[in-house]
Amino acid sequence: MKLASLRGPGRDGTLVVVRRDGAAYAPAGAAFPTLQAALDDWERAEPALRRLADALDRGAAPASPLVPEQLAAPLPRAYEWIDGSAYLHHIALVRRARGAEPPETLTTDPLVYQGGSGVLLGPTDDIVLRDGAWGLDFEAEVCVVLGDTPQGTTRDEAHRHIRLVLLANDVTLRNLVPAELAKGFGFFCSKPATAFSPFAITPDELGDAFRDGRVHLRLRSTYNGALVGDPEAGPEMHFSFFDLIAHITRTRSFTAGTLLGSGTVSNQDPARGVSCLAERRMLEILAHGAATTPFMKPGDTIMIEMLDPSGRSLFGRIAQRVVAG
Repeated sequence: MKLASLRGPGRDGTLVVVRRDGAAYAPAGAAFPTLQAALDDWERAEPALRRLADALDRGAAPASPLVPEQLAAPLPRAYEWIDGSAYLHHIALVRRARGAEPPETLTTDPLVYQGGSGVLLGPTDDIVLRDGAWGLDFEAEVCVVLGDTPQGTTRDEAHRHIRLVLLANDVTLRNLVPAELAKGFGFFCSKPATAFSPFAITPDELGDAFRDGRVHLRLRSTYNGALVGDPEAGPEMHFSFFDLIAHITRTRSFTAGTLLGSGTVSNQDPARGVSCLAERRMLEILAHGAATTPFMKPGDTIMIEMLDPSGRSLFGRIAQRVVAG
């Protein structure tokens, strides 16, 4: 099942069910006007929405053409946006880029931060850059949406609480990161609004590509019209979504509508490219002694998507342009 949110009429948009090919949709109806309303009542909402999805796919329900520019993020605002950093290759490279050592618990204790969730960008929203010196970067990620998830959820129980899967561009202002982390209090200004894919899908849409708490498909990043990365999202995700859920629920519970990210997808194989510019810059430093790739500037574009083995875009495409603030 594939879900999306049309912009308006309120802040949380209008929930729609999307045909499997991503080309048409039908409103979810008055019982579930927003995705958050559906998540709050998932036991009742899921079967009703699946019936509508099935009717759409059979051509048995009225459908409207889908225009990506009319879509907000699936959750235009969320109760929480928590982002992990589950790919150790990415951690090692970006830490090295800013002269920091990885933590001693790198392989045993997940890294997470909590970002802003009151304003989340839609898949075609511009990235506004007020100062080019801030070092704008994209970060291509896989995310899940949680249902109500109690404190003390174990790794083996975690699958019960994953409702949906989607993609994100976790925008980062790289040049603001070192000074913020030096304060010992985490990211804040260096993490502006995150953008999300047009569609959030139920895990069963991924078939056997969703296993062991990981999505075993390639995540494609196209920067200024050129493919810069298509790493495998599954094998090198050191901490699975199940591990991340067990970690974040150690001391507290989470409400339905919580977003949880994988962190930047990264592979050791250089042929798979990169999912952010910071990695490319660090590789240039290692190879040539200096970074030659600049950070993003107004006019630059980034597209992020994931295809199934048949070439179908599962989540739709994040397609953003940088504009001057």
